Amino acid sequence: MVLKINVGHTPDADDAFMFYAMESGLISTGEFEIEHIVEDIEKLNKRALNHELDITAISAHAYAYLSDYVILNSGGSFGINYGPIIISKNHSVDKIQEGGVIGIPGIMTSAYLLMSIAFGKLNYKEMLFSEIPNAVKNEDVDYGLIIHESQITYSDMNLTKIFDLGNWWYKKTDGLPVPLGINVASSRHLNRKQIVEFDNILQHSIKYSIDHLDEAVNFSRKYGRNTPKNIIREFIQMYVNDFTIEMKSEGKKSIAKLLELAKSNYILDKNVEIRYSY
Repeated sequence: MVLKINVGHTPDADDAFMFYAMESGLISTGEFEIEHIVEDIEKLNKRALNHELDITAISAHAYAYLSDYVILNSGGSFGINYGPIIISKNHSVDKIQEGGVIGIPGIMTSAYLLMSIAFGKLNYKEMLFSEIPNAVKNEDVDYGLIIHESQITYSDMNLTKIFDLGNWWYKKTDGLPVPLGINVASSRHLNRKQIVEFDNILQHSIKYSIDHLDEAVNFSRKYGRNTPKNIIREFIQMYVNDFTIEMKSEGKKSIAKLLELAKSNYILDKNVEIRYSY
């Protein structure tokens, strides 16, 4: 019996890479007939809040505001002593808490939560993540919180990295990976057996792409916003790593630590029950 489900993921090279084999029909998807919903991460975060998606990529931060979703063990994006960065054209990090505006890719993103834990409340302006570097260059904002390929290409625009949130996290947590994106499944719409089955299919899709790197990178370029192939490959290999195949205990510890720090810094006002597919 075929089960129709919708699956949300982002128009970013690392997500495209992970879903390449699944989306292209190169592996079996078992009982599932999948409709792929491709949208910006903050839109997916908001759709998950409304329980519109059966399975979806979300920010680890957004999990704090969801109900009836469980975290898949595969498909997570974790930085290893690297992660989101803060850039500027003319300003130093010493002045960031004294004023000015920082462009952010959304208030439910993990990048924004990491920055808030590190610096407290800042003046921000939400915008599409891909627009932030130009906004900094054109001085529409004083700082930019950078995710995705822009973490590699910002210097080409004569912008300066003034703070590395990934390195800050690595030191603060004694070497835990940086939890950024995760995949979650609705326990309202799917039972535990179905969730585990999809988790295994996604893991198979990720492994397929790793084993067929060049063709999977080529597929991912359609979401690369004209970024050169070598940059796309570099970005993918940063964020599709061992923790993406399976987050293991270290990945789970990092998610728990992120939400714990959010509560102890008065960003969250509750303890979050974290549930996993297995």
